[in-house]
Amino acid sequence: MVKALHSITPDGFERLCKLVLREVGFEEVTVTGKTGDGGIDGFGILRINRLVTDRVLFQCKRHTKQVSPAYIREFRGAMSNRADRGIFLATSTFSTEAKREAQREGVAQIELVDLDGLISLLAELKLGVTTRTDLAIDHKFFHDYMPSDE
Repeated sequence: MVKALHSITPDGFERLCKLVLREVGFEEVTVTGKTGDGGIDGFGILRINRLVTDRVLFQCKRHTKQVSPAYIREFRGAMSNRADRGIFLATSTFSTEAKREAQREGVAQIELVDLDGLISLLAELKLGVTTRTDLAIDHKFFHDYMPSDE
C-alpha cells in the first residue's frame, strides 16, 4: 500500500484525497490543486448537523520526508479568512513541531492525516484494497485424528 501511494502522481493523490473526503461525508468536494493554487489543493463542505456546516480546505502532499511546521504555517496562511478549518493529508509523517503548529490555539485548526491514517481510512472505506482471509493449520486440533505411535 505504501509503494502504491508513493507511486501515484501528485494530481492522482489529490483526486484520491477528494474521494476519501467524499466517502467520509464531505459534500461539494472540489480539487483546485494546480500550479498557482495559492497553497490550497481543494475544499469541501462538512455538514455538522442540519443547521451547521463548515467550509474545509485541504492540502495534499505526496511526500516521503517528514512534513515540517513550515508546510502547516503556509497552509494556514493560505486558509486565512477562507475556511473554518483545514485538513492536511500526506503520504509521510508529521514532525512533532508540525503537530503542535496544527493545533495551536487562537487560529484555525488543521487536522493532520499521515500515511498510517490514510492507509487506515482506505482500509476502512474499502478503497483500493480487497479483503483477504488467510487460513493457518491448527496442528493441535488435528492431533487426536492422527495415527497413534503404538
